[in-house]
Amino acid sequence: MAQALNTALREAMEEDERVVVFGEDVGALGGVFRITDGLAAAFGDDRCFDTPLAEAGIAGFAVGMAMGGFRPVIEMQFDAFAYPAFEQIASHVAKMRNRTRGRVGLPIVIRVPYAGGIGGVEHHSDSSEAYYAHTPGLKVVTPATVDDAYSLLRDAIDDPDPVVFMEPKKLYWSKSDSGRLSRTGPFGRAAVRRAGRDVTLVAYGPTVPVALDAARAAEEEGWDVEVVDLRTIVPFDDATVTASVRRTGRCVVVSEAAGFAGVGAEIAARVQERCFHSLHAPVLRVTGLDIPYPPPMLEHHHLPDADRILDAFDRLQRDDRPDTRHLTLGGAA
Repeated sequence: MAQALNTALREAMEEDERVVVFGEDVGALGGVFRITDGLAAAFGDDRCFDTPLAEAGIAGFAVGMAMGGFRPVIEMQFDAFAYPAFEQIASHVAKMRNRTRGRVGLPIVIRVPYAGGIGGVEHHSDSSEAYYAHTPGLKVVTPATVDDAYSLLRDAIDDPDPVVFMEPKKLYWSKSDSGRLSRTGPFGRAAVRRAGRDVTLVAYGPTVPVALDAARAAEEEGWDVEVVDLRTIVPFDDATVTASVRRTGRCVVVSEAAGFAGVGAEIAARVQERCFHSLHAPVLRVTGLDIPYPPPMLEHHHLPDADRILDAFDRLQRDDRPDTRHLTLGGAA
């Protein structure tokens, strides 16, 4: 995936001299994860360059360059490093087109390596997608496959408005079976990665491979699981998710982020609103715990895995009889 992202940047810079890349250590070093490797040598220090360790300044500089006609692609070195830039992103990047009554768009791509699974510590493993998804004016993209990483980044750079491009760090070393990179599909369209008839697993970014592992494991228990990869959180593909859940009658949402008030909660609410009369069981979530990101030796307890997803399947009332195990004495029982 890392090479696919590098190729997408390189091709965009070859095709459009207005595309510029900057951030911390993205120049001569090529970035911490080498996503920008070789770009400074190929295109010069004017188009791929290092910045001070000042994320708010990086985002603010990008706003100015975009207003001046450039198409900046900026890198926030790690997910939580982007928080100092959030004021620029929420107050200016996201609002400029609305503030100017459509006259000024900001074609900025904000690349954010995010999520866990690499043995990193806090500030290096956050799942921060909810902050951006909750901010009107931003598109939020997160690829789960090598081909989508290339295609969605090309689309993001072409977009006339700002895109937060969230790259699952643990998938940087993933490989493609296709052998060649090409455009896969536009923003706003989810992909059915595995067809099934019993339950829909909705996942995005780093949890898509986890969902596929769980689907394969569930076959031994007789479950036929459909896996939907959102590809983009904003815009959200209600049509694909709704069609799948109405067909299967059950839905489990999988995300690495903390469950409370997260993207998973929004997906569960949307499914509940649109598929209520098709549901045979409550919509469930399998998420990270509601805690700051744990130390590396404990992150496997925090991250959703196939076992936790299979446990969720056990609560889906497959026999369609009421499940009273989770009712309390003070509840409906």
